[in-house]
Amino acid sequence: MAPFVGILSGVWKGIHSDDDFFDRLNHRITSLILIVFAMLVGSKQYVGDPIVCWVPKVFTGGHKKYANNYCWIKNSYFMPFEERIPNPELPRAHIGYYQWVALVLLLQALLFYSPRIFWRLMSDGAGIDFNMIVKAIWAPKLLDPEKRKEVIGTVVNHLDRFLCLKQDYHKNKCSRFKEKFTNLICPFLGKQYGNYLFFLYLWVKCMYVCNAIGQLFLLNAFLGSMFHVYGFQVLSELTTKMEWYQTGRFPRVTLCDFNIRQLGGNIHRWTVQCALPINLFNEKIYMFLWFWMVYVAIATVWGMISWFSFLYRRERKAYIAKFLKRMGIISSTSTGDGKLVRKFITRYLRPDGAFILNLVGRNTNDIVIGELVAALWEKFKKDRAHLLTDRGLDEEGNHKMDKMLEDAV
Repeated sequence: MAPFVGILSGVWKGIHSDDDFFDRLNHRITSLILIVFAMLVGSKQYVGDPIVCWVPKVFTGGHKKYANNYCWIKNSYFMPFEERIPNPELPRAHIGYYQWVALVLLLQALLFYSPRIFWRLMSDGAGIDFNMIVKAIWAPKLLDPEKRKEVIGTVVNHLDRFLCLKQDYHKNKCSRFKEKFTNLICPFLGKQYGNYLFFLYLWVKCMYVCNAIGQLFLLNAFLGSMFHVYGFQVLSELTTKMEWYQTGRFPRVTLCDFNIRQLGGNIHRWTVQCALPINLFNEKIYMFLWFWMVYVAIATVWGMISWFSFLYRRERKAYIAKFLKRMGIISSTSTGDGKLVRKFITRYLRPDGAFILNLVGRNTNDIVIGELVAALWEKFKKDRAHLLTDRGLDEEGNHKMDKMLEDAV
């Protein structure tokens, strides 16, 4: 039991720290759950007996094995016990999902992990190492104040290089013309505006939400049983004490028709009754998955909303100002050097800097972020404040974007 708990703990913590709880809920926990379910169903399919058919006495052992294999791969159909077996020539609704459950569960796991893959591919070249930052400032050895100050300084230098990579340091008219031309092609977005990572992350958040909601409709198409309202039906059946043989969902007993060709060209048609013990597992798995996916979808939407509020400049300002006040850099009753603070937030940190601090904070705590903000403030005053223009093209683009958002609401 202890090794298993250790594995789960490792999966939850992971080796990267460039996401938040809601992202990990999707690409770590949900993917792991789906993979475990796929292994359980697959072991039952390929190791045990997923289907057992009751055949006539005249059938030999070979006939019985053939009937079991045929009815497993050819599909069967559900018919309530109180109804007569219909004419074999009439069309009927076959159950065709149970052979593919394990593969579909693995596909779902991949879909839940795909936004993570996209984020890693697109963010790796941005020049920021979230994992290094969190591991460095979260190490137990940093209890020593001197060592902690040294590491914080290293992290701040790393952040400073990233923040100033595309800064507007009194650019000439030619450079400004090029950036304005680029702005016409892709307005308000990009590394030159200091919002590339932030908007990329918002796009990934949208991918998580679309996937979490779309999974319910994917399973509805796969199972063909109104799966998007399955949980409500289960609750209704629990109150009315209905059984599977009344609803026909995940039936344990089905019928299967097949033909046997004999010598002389004679064809005999047989209808056999088959037990599907694997559907007992499928029913419990999909019952859990419905409630789990609804929870994941709601939680993911909530997580996305919390980040979309960070689109507004006033939210970013309030977030950074909170730590400036906690560290005694500005007072709670005044803004201190208001122009310098404004330049620090809008021209130095910009949306990407505020986003990085927020994301690191969600993987550490407010004390760490307070120390980082204070050290960045000192770095800014010492090395950068005199270089930055009062308002450059990147701030102009972000200001236009903020104005558009305010007009929209």
